[in-house]
Amino acid sequence: MLPMPQAARANPMIFIARILRFLFWVLIVSWSVSLLRRIVNSMGGAATGRQQPIDVPSDAVSRKLVRDPVCGMHLAEGLAIAEHSGGEPVFFCSEECRNKFMVEPRKFAANA
Repeated sequence: MLPMPQAARANPMIFIARILRFLFWVLIVSWSVSLLRRIVNSMGGAATGRQQPIDVPSDAVSRKLVRDPVCGMHLAEGLAIAEHSGGEPVFFCSEECRNKFMVEPRKFAANA
């Protein structure tokens, strides 16, 4: 029998070393990505000025949706600004829409 060359005996060790080196770098890259994600999320949260959700009492929100005649937005009747026009209630999403309607009610009468 001929003795095995040195390179042939070292191949399994080289293969295992390469696998371990690969796993090490995969771990380092995943930690780096996780750290960068946290940094970006913390910067984005500060820049947008996140606000706490508005606490609306459950009785204020109804299941009935109403339509703003000015902008066409649909919102819950309990959250809308109500105004009576021509004997019927008209609902608005904001004071701005209500003011536009009050200036020219005939313009938006078909949408009401």
